[in-house]
Amino acid sequence: MSEEKGGMKRPRGKARLIDGRCIACGGRCQSACPVDAVAMGEGGEPAIVASKCIGCVKCVKVCPAQALEVVFTEEERRILERLARESGADAEEADPEARVLAAKLAAYRGVWVFVEQTEGEPARVSWELMGKGRELADTLGVPLSAVVVGSHVEELCYDSFCYGADEAYLVDEPVFRHYRTEAYLKALCRLIENYKPEIVLMGATGLGRDLAGAVATVVGTGLTADCTGLGIDDRRNLMQTRPAFGGNIMATIMCDKFRPQMATVRPHVMPLPERMEGKSGPVIRVTSGVMEEEMLTKVLAVVSDRNKDQVDVAGAEFIVSGGRGMMGKENFVLLQELAEELGGVVGASRSAVDAGWMPHERQVGQTGKTVRPKIYIACGISGAIQHLVGMQDSDLIIAINRDAEAPIFEVAHLGIVGDLFEVVPALTERLRSLKQKAPETAACSNG
Repeated sequence: MSEEKGGMKRPRGKARLIDGRCIACGGRCQSACPVDAVAMGEGGEPAIVASKCIGCVKCVKVCPAQALEVVFTEEERRILERLARESGADAEEADPEARVLAAKLAAYRGVWVFVEQTEGEPARVSWELMGKGRELADTLGVPLSAVVVGSHVEELCYDSFCYGADEAYLVDEPVFRHYRTEAYLKALCRLIENYKPEIVLMGATGLGRDLAGAVATVVGTGLTADCTGLGIDDRRNLMQTRPAFGGNIMATIMCDKFRPQMATVRPHVMPLPERMEGKSGPVIRVTSGVMEEEMLTKVLAVVSDRNKDQVDVAGAEFIVSGGRGMMGKENFVLLQELAEELGGVVGASRSAVDAGWMPHERQVGQTGKTVRPKIYIACGISGAIQHLVGMQDSDLIIAINRDAEAPIFEVAHLGIVGDLFEVVPALTERLRSLKQKAPETAACSNG
């Protein structure tokens, strides 16, 4: 914005494209420019006409890939430095609206983690979030609080302390025995209204997604779903990173004008913190005011649709995954044999699932399961970003692919460039021979 002080005008600078960042989103920057200073090239990337650019930063603000920036000449930089010295205060603080906003945001303090539970059994993702919440709270210099809602669930408060919580808010009433959106929504909104946290974290599970969206709507704040990274900037804003544009880029989103800042995170994305036995803290018991007779829905019975034979890919320690390079459903038997030798399970990329070679519950990636096994073996998987975000935090990644330039090798700890139909059977046979030799070695040593 142009300003004058002592006859000196504040320079605006010129927009400039940052090499390698443009994703050819369709010309948003060109549409936003009020002076036609953005021309689109054949590849869909913008070219800034410097003689027309007025430095309004509208193109910078609309760019989803943060591929544009405003640059200043040396003379303009000197003018900006002089104006900053003469003003003696940040321009935002001199703005009455900014002061009102700052006071509004300052009323919210603390990091909350919603402890999801079903019949008193906590969801693992809640403890994973407790570890990340601990980091965020320490950065902000505020307490980390667990929020426990249910019936006969006080024990979860003490579990929360073992995973890093400083205090726990407990809403323990019969009306919350089974999850119902309306009941939980009223309880959580009342807690937020009374205690004003600046950050609220939930698991991106079926329950968490349902509740988080409802809460954000009622309290009038923003919500970023399926985050893969969380951090704090220098203004106490929560930096929420998630895949965007079909997983082609990683976007960092901030809710800088509303509180609380809300985010959901998938299971297995964050590491599980070490449980510290013996930790304790205060339990703040809160009455919800929610009455059973006010509920529009009633739970008559709970019927589990969990299949006993269904494989939990997300919880497996060893995963052998196949992609389009498997060439057909019948070839997944090779992966099954290797997985059995490892004591693991078989996973798949989206392309393999879309082709009907594997069921959807085996899918690893942005639209499937997020996994964090000890060993992840990717067979015939090219490594699209949508797949990488679901497995890149595995302890050890082994990639097998014919294409030496496949993106999967960029995240792999060990890479094998070769024909998977030769490599996988060889690995399976080698494991079998090692297992057979192990008992023989033990018998010889005992003898």
